[in-house]
Amino acid sequence: MSGLDFNLSEEQEMVIETAHRLLRTLEPRRDRHLQMIYEEQRFPEEVWEAMAEAGLLGALIPVEYGGTGLGLLGMALALEEFARHGLPNGFCVLGSMAAMALLRGGTPAQKAQWLPAIAAGSCKCAFAITEPDAGTNTFRMRTHAVRDGEIYRLSGSKAWITGADVADFILVVARTLTEAQIEAQGLPRSAGLGLFLVNANARGLEKQRMNTIGLEGYRQFMLYFDEVEVPVAQRIGPEHRGAAVLFQALNPERILIAAALVGLSEFVLTKAVAYARERKVFGETPIGAYQGVQHPLARVKIAQEATRLLTYKAAWLFDREAPEAGHYADMAKHMASELAIAAVDAALQTHGGSGFVRDQHLIDLWTSVRLFKTAPLNNEMILNQLAEHLLGLPRSY
Repeated sequence: MSGLDFNLSEEQEMVIETAHRLLRTLEPRRDRHLQMIYEEQRFPEEVWEAMAEAGLLGALIPVEYGGTGLGLLGMALALEEFARHGLPNGFCVLGSMAAMALLRGGTPAQKAQWLPAIAAGSCKCAFAITEPDAGTNTFRMRTHAVRDGEIYRLSGSKAWITGADVADFILVVARTLTEAQIEAQGLPRSAGLGLFLVNANARGLEKQRMNTIGLEGYRQFMLYFDEVEVPVAQRIGPEHRGAAVLFQALNPERILIAAALVGLSEFVLTKAVAYARERKVFGETPIGAYQGVQHPLARVKIAQEATRLLTYKAAWLFDREAPEAGHYADMAKHMASELAIAAVDAALQTHGGSGFVRDQHLIDLWTSVRLFKTAPLNNEMILNQLAEHLLGLPRSY
């Protein structure tokens, strides 16, 4: 009788080894890369190129479109390895969303045009869904796209859009039907949304930098669309039915965020353990001998192992297009955000005052990981979703 097999495939082991090899070549410049990310709010292009070489950017993309076809689990493994070295990359997560939207909703011509460039890393795609007044409630969005022959005219605003200044294109979610039209036609709330690949330098698009803490080297922006023209050929999915494609793109985002946070938890845990072994305060006994220091770090290790398994299972389910993949994506993101906060907090406490020296990057990481308890979907909403759809409890919102 066969049991569970926790071994990785040869291809997956190769992904990890490729990431290790590339990270070894980057190691002499790691301090400089970390400084760029956490102090200068710039992501090193050299690291981006290494991620492309590792096949990370093309893991979701089939070989016929220039990808590696290793799936979401392969991509999660590689992203975790980079994050273990303090080099996660939220922008490759955003690129995966565009890739998945194209794979699940794009035409053959769209796939041939966009996917090879995304896989190669030569096309960076931001993602714009959040609005100042809508927040978590996507169906309240006001940004709208009105069709005029073979173009759409896009107007409205988006907020907290990561990396809009370095993106080549922005995957924008907009209304194609008003709420009144949806009600009059008896359509479900999910109807009347469209996904559009918008040129990041399109005429009528204004970007305004927000005064926020950077996310892994990327700045965040308000976007204002004033009659921005988007060709119909750059709409992804059937007209008025972009929601189904959108939800296919959201699950990889949460799973990859979880993978990156597992890697970051290892990054800070390794720093904390090394410091605890060497730091001496009372006599010759290192602080790592004290249970007050040991136990928080041991708890992080326990939570890390559990979160890693949950994240891998979520990715495995997604690759098999299992219907429960969305629930596992939510659970993995929730658990990973709590893990990362606990890990950085324990590392800061272990380092004491030196943890607040920016050269350690721990205090910078605190703000970065804390974001993921709130975004891209806050943990409270995840609990609401799981309670309703997994446990069968009454809707609470």
